[in-house]
Amino acid sequence: MARFALLSSAALMALALPVSAQTNLTVANWLPPSHPLVADLIVPMTKAIEEATHGEVKATLLPAPLGPPAAHFDFAVNGVADITFGVQGYNPGRFKTTNIVELPFLGNSAEAVSVAYWRTFQTMLQDAGEYKDVHVLAVFSHGPGEVFLKDGDVSDIDVLKGRKIRVGGGIVHEIVSKLGAVPVEGPSSKSYELLSQGVADGITFPYESVNFFKLIPQLNKAIAVDGGLYNTSFFIVMNKAKWDSLSPEVQEEINSVTGEVLARKAGQMWDRADAAGREAMKGKIEITPATDAQMAAWKTALQPLVDAKIEEASSAGIDGQEAYDFLKSEIAKASAE
Repeated sequence: MARFALLSSAALMALALPVSAQTNLTVANWLPPSHPLVADLIVPMTKAIEEATHGEVKATLLPAPLGPPAAHFDFAVNGVADITFGVQGYNPGRFKTTNIVELPFLGNSAEAVSVAYWRTFQTMLQDAGEYKDVHVLAVFSHGPGEVFLKDGDVSDIDVLKGRKIRVGGGIVHEIVSKLGAVPVEGPSSKSYELLSQGVADGITFPYESVNFFKLIPQLNKAIAVDGGLYNTSFFIVMNKAKWDSLSPEVQEEINSVTGEVLARKAGQMWDRADAAGREAMKGKIEITPATDAQMAAWKTALQPLVDAKIEEASSAGIDGQEAYDFLKSEIAKASAE
């Protein structure tokens, strides 16, 4: 009888234990911990996931990079890390649908553009299947890319003609080429070196990046382009098998803090960082809005590129023009919200 009582107690204790143990997710990172994308978005995201799942899922940022930025999408595909983030443009030719959000003159708020981008992704872009090997937690855009120069008459329509402009590759390379500049490609981390050594005499960047990479002493003039001269697309994705291993309830809890919620937070993060960057430039970099003549000339010069990029997006199996129009309408809606 005593033995039976002991067995019964053991059985009751087993039933009282949690049904599932804590799931630990690794989060890969290739940026300095102080970068706003990490400190103000990725780290808060890990905390939000843990809170939303009541501690059942814990996401931990890895202490050292697993490899170069361009490898991070495949790190998620192959399960090298559970969650990764990065720039689609670091994998040239792989993501054609990102063309839609990287085109010029879309909007002055990263929040509005990022929210609209996520809605466009969910409604149309994901049908292209470019992300079929992962679970997408968010897609978003940084703030509008502007033009920064060491000197010159920034009101001149041909202000960029013949100028050596550092670019990060991708669509911005083609944009500055169309405007008569000579693109100088190099990673963000090499921007100071390129400018200080005279390899480049200007750069295209959002305000945040000029400040973060300590380029303000190297530059004197800036042209604020209405709607931005370009945007850069980002992703946050999760290994598909890891996602599928989670219960539907946990998946729903994670969805509540990712998707549009996370895209909006990403845009807000960029907007704050851009505002801080612009504030840091006061008295050091003269910021001049692009003139009406410049805007008209640049829109005319870049329209063939816009058309070509929309057509390229269509080659991924979506209606590129419809997606582009939908994105612009959603940007207007998000700006008014």
